[in-house]
Amino acid sequence: MKRFTVPALVLTSIAGLAFAGDCGKQSSCTDGYKSESNVKITKAAYKGDKDKAAKQDIVDTAVGVGNFKTLAAALQAAGLVETLKGKGPFTVFAPTDAAFEKLGTATINELLKPENKAKLTSILTYHVVPGRVLAKDVSTTSVATANGQRVELVVKDGKVTIDNANVTATDVLASNGVIHVIDSVILPSDQTIVGTAVANGKFTTLAKLLQAADLVDTLNGSGPFTVFAPTDEAFAKLDKATVESLLKPENKAKLQEVLKYHVVSGRVFSDAALKAGHAKTLQGESVKIKVEQGSAKVDNAKLIATDIDATNGVIHVIDTVLLPN
Repeated sequence: MKRFTVPALVLTSIAGLAFAGDCGKQSSCTDGYKSESNVKITKAAYKGDKDKAAKQDIVDTAVGVGNFKTLAAALQAAGLVETLKGKGPFTVFAPTDAAFEKLGTATINELLKPENKAKLTSILTYHVVPGRVLAKDVSTTSVATANGQRVELVVKDGKVTIDNANVTATDVLASNGVIHVIDSVILPSDQTIVGTAVANGKFTTLAKLLQAADLVDTLNGSGPFTVFAPTDEAFAKLDKATVESLLKPENKAKLQEVLKYHVVSGRVFSDAALKAGHAKTLQGESVKIKVEQGSAKVDNAKLIATDIDATNGVIHVIDTVLLPN
């Protein structure tokens, strides 16, 4: 999960339109991942032969391994067993029982309660990537999960991490996908777009304007939304009188127009946005998205941080307030 720290996640090679990281598609990046030591761990974790394993679905394969009892119980509580027994294919980054133990018994018991089903589902689907991704196909990159949010895969020095978890075994084959074993439970963002921005502390002016425009409930809704969020420094570039004028009740409609010009329907990550070159906003007009002189821009604003996950969308941070025509 990406942490909201400006300017963490500054775009460094945005002209490439994709976040393949240092490795890209070079085979050398995955050689260490598909190491003999990892292969041995995989064989030790799954004691059946691979032909037999491939005839069982992901859930039955995990149960057969024997060290995913908590994961199996969590899938049952979340109502996801039938989903992961479905056609797929799926790639599951599966936390072991020891990985769940790191959360603490009280936390696990709380998550398993019926009233916390939505939160548990969000966490579990964050461990699932649509499609069959084998170890040989992994490179340093961001990957969209079934949760909607992205995980960060990093391949370095023969090791692979996904968010804060180490991949300890790979390519446990199943009939409808593949399992990679991890040593920690990975956690998605649990805050909405507004909550994420407020918690960061660098978007106080934006938060105040959203409140004045009665748009807080909208951006706390299910969405998903993509928000190009100006920092306090971005708003400071505007004339002080302009901001004060926008905050007046009689100018509420105009304020809504300005703020909606920063919001796009759907969860649009930066690579897709750059590839598209434009995006229609909730205000009705479209913003232009481009790379200019080595900097990624939305209209005349520079993107200074990207792909900040929230429960109901994604935030891209900009250094200038966007103004519709």
